Amino acid sequence: MENFFDFKKNGTDFRTEILAGITTFLATMYIIVVNPAILSAAGMPFSGVLTATVLVSAFSSIAMGIYAKNPIVMAPGMGINAFFAYSVVLGMGVKWETALGTVFWSGVIFILLSVFNIRTMILKSIPRQLRYAISAGIGLFITLIGFENAKFIVSSQATLVSIAKMNPIIITFLIGLIVTAILVIKRVKGALIIGILFTTLLSIPIGRLWGNASSINYGTSTLVTWNGLISWPDFSLLMRLDFLGSLKFSLWPVIFAFLFTDMFDSISTFIGVSEAADLIDETGEPRRIKESLIVDAFGTMISGPLGTSSSTSYIESAAGVEEGGRTGLTAVAAGILFLPFMFFSPLLSIIPPIATAPALILVGVFMMKPVIKINWSILDDAIPSFFGMILIPLTYSITQGIIWGFLSWVIIKFVTGKRNEVSVTMVIITVLAVLALFA
Repeated sequence: MENFFDFKKNGTDFRTEILAGITTFLATMYIIVVNPAILSAAGMPFSGVLTATVLVSAFSSIAMGIYAKNPIVMAPGMGINAFFAYSVVLGMGVKWETALGTVFWSGVIFILLSVFNIRTMILKSIPRQLRYAISAGIGLFITLIGFENAKFIVSSQATLVSIAKMNPIIITFLIGLIVTAILVIKRVKGALIIGILFTTLLSIPIGRLWGNASSINYGTSTLVTWNGLISWPDFSLLMRLDFLGSLKFSLWPVIFAFLFTDMFDSISTFIGVSEAADLIDETGEPRRIKESLIVDAFGTMISGPLGTSSSTSYIESAAGVEEGGRTGLTAVAAGILFLPFMFFSPLLSIIPPIATAPALILVGVFMMKPVIKINWSILDDAIPSFFGMILIPLTYSITQGIIWGFLSWVIIKFVTGKRNEVSVTMVIITVLAVLALFA
């Protein structure tokens, strides 16, 4: 195993990789519950989606670790699942079986683009300045998600967003954030895991001794609630997709939308995690990018047949990377940890959102490192980079940030007479991006 993952070259060891895998899993395991909650709105059985979510996350993450040898975890993508449920099924009136078929065909296209290096060409055409900006933007996005999960930042009619009033939940979250931050600063091994467990324990009295968690915990008054131990897997969604019905011409825009969104989400994740962790090859590109993209495509292709929306690479992988994960063993460990929750999924409810929020926020801090590499004094680089970075959290969409970063880069470079800094591939991507805005 040491030789297969090349621990010595990567400056790591077995213990560090396993610890990093556990950290990444804890940062991403919320998807096991959240994804079924979203897709059940489309009429799909919650338990069936939960089983599909676990299987896709496990298989694709393990494949990422063994084949691509990168510490990046995969799971059904947030945002993509909302598009599946609310836009395609509920909005367009497409049956969920047919929608699963469009996910499968988008995965087939992914495979072709990846095998023939077209996705790698796309990645290499992205200017480094935009890569740095995307990484920083993802960091801001993760931080926003963390604060929102803790209900520290809430919506406001007057100011769009605002800070919530102090209550037991917010106080508990802030204590957990401070303790976790101190552990990180002191470079305590497993700091994020310790922080998650500490905040969970600190949350037990909420709803029992003080406060009420109804606003944050699906109507349950207690924040940490025991819901049992064992639940048997539900395989009712296995192979329920409509292969042929999903190929109708009217559904091609849906296939393209899944393709486009997943492609840029995964590419931006590879860029962000690689830049933040210095997982760069001798050419300056993310390590083993072709293999990683092929696995990403594989994850999407198996999502439809297993019964869930598209799988994608997870930005929360940065949590494990920050714990020292540098090889595929991190992804393998995280992937394996998904499997027991087909049987022990109720255990996930023990860890509340405010317990994982500090980890997400601190990961956002780590991912801001590349921002110092942006040429802020060269405005034709700085302005589109800033647009790409800031619009990711402001639009709550990695894809939107990328689209506007690319579009502004191409326009500004052409207008300022620097067309040589814009590749043909970049122009094609931008045109497709603009078309996606009107899809």
